[in-house]
Amino acid sequence: MARTGALQILDMVLDDGSFRSWDDAPVRPPQVDTAPGYEAALQRATEKSGVDESVITGEGTLLGRRVVIIACEFDFLAGSIGIAAAERIVSAIERATAEGLPILASPTSGGTRMQEGTIAFLQMVKISAAVAGHKSAGLPYLVYLRHPTTGGVFASWGSLGHVSVAEPGALIGFLGPRVYEALYDAPFPDGVQVSENLARRGMIDGVLPPEGLRDLTARALRVLCQDPPSDDEPAPPHGPVPEPESDDGLRPDAWDAITRSRRPDRPGARAFLDRVSPDRVPLSGTGQGEDSGSLLLSLVRFRGQSAVVLAQDRDAENEKSPLGPSALRSARRGMRIAAEMGVPLVLLIDTRGAALSREAEEGGLAGEIARSLADLVTLPTPTVSVILGQGTGGAALALLPADRVLCARHGWLAPLPPEGASAILHHETTRAPEVARSQGITSADLLDAGIVDVVVPERPDAADEPEEFCDRMAGAVASALLEVRRRPPERRYAERMMRYRELGLALE
Repeated sequence: MARTGALQILDMVLDDGSFRSWDDAPVRPPQVDTAPGYEAALQRATEKSGVDESVITGEGTLLGRRVVIIACEFDFLAGSIGIAAAERIVSAIERATAEGLPILASPTSGGTRMQEGTIAFLQMVKISAAVAGHKSAGLPYLVYLRHPTTGGVFASWGSLGHVSVAEPGALIGFLGPRVYEALYDAPFPDGVQVSENLARRGMIDGVLPPEGLRDLTARALRVLCQDPPSDDEPAPPHGPVPEPESDDGLRPDAWDAITRSRRPDRPGARAFLDRVSPDRVPLSGTGQGEDSGSLLLSLVRFRGQSAVVLAQDRDAENEKSPLGPSALRSARRGMRIAAEMGVPLVLLIDTRGAALSREAEEGGLAGEIARSLADLVTLPTPTVSVILGQGTGGAALALLPADRVLCARHGWLAPLPPEGASAILHHETTRAPEVARSQGITSADLLDAGIVDVVVPERPDAADEPEEFCDRMAGAVASALLEVRRRPPERRYAERMMRYRELGLALE
């Protein structure tokens, strides 16, 4: 396939004429004089590629925002990374960190520069350390993998992005196919090291043609940099937080609420996000070879406010794709992004329950629920949780703890589906309505118990007014975000811990 050059990436992403190089003349290591033919190879690479090293760095603007770009040039010795290229990368990252600038890294490389041997191989350590320092400073690090990206480059700065996407059809992998064939005298399995396969497996967030990179980068940075409201977004008020619409209906009946929450035409998390944030940036998977399955992870704007969203997609839940350990590992990836960037976290709950299978047990489902709870309760960033519909068991509980908890009128929360609770208590499932009514699961019950803070109306049912309901819920989420963001971090954290420490003690 045709390769996209480093200069093309600059032209496609940055505002016209805005790029300024940060590169000095490359440092030439001793191997230039000692490795046979190396100096001549460098000269030929310069003539072929039009650049003086395999990496170019600098800054430009993207819709007026200063952005640092680090881009490999494959035509320079296959984009290989030696001491000079590594020094450029690290210097650019360190400067970006010092100046508080986001980075877009775009590798394409065969890996370590073989002429420089082990010392070049070890350069990946200092590059990874620099990226870690940049992210620890709360600054965005985005990655666009180009064809091909292999070896130590993919195993270091190519795999550390807050958001990572790749060119269509790109060869992306750790072990280069030529090396594999030479070592094992067999071709590498077809279709494994291809960007589309990595996206399916949750290794990267998606596949994107170079022409779409400018828009994606702009949308991602708008969230991660927590931009103020734009002209097309409503500005949050400077005064008191507006009160959300109150639910003035009669107390819902538990079984009626459960029945309504199971309607197939009820708007779920995907429909909600499509309505209120069509420009969101979807992420995918754990980044560790697992797809998120029935959990959606996105960068979102709610009425002018940034958020990382974790959403249980009930429409994707089925016997082949239940909410299992990998979904919760994806959720914890979202928590880490929110914590690193200081962006609020919004959690949307709507699930029939966690996977009940050997694979879920052996995959560590219980441990993932425990770690999710621990991470959420101690997360340093503001959090808002929303019970959109079904809130069944540990899968729902894993996304519940937050500074503010909202609940749709016909949302509910229970330790098990009522049929399961009936089977435990009465050895039959037919008494599920009776059991549901006895367990305090409705939005009104949860409000009385202090589990939720706000009940969002349905008039009379979200399925009958999907757009109006989604807009109403979005307004409630925006108000909750504004409220918790205004609280000093220490106070917010202390109140969250006390909320769950005292839960249940005030019940009569």
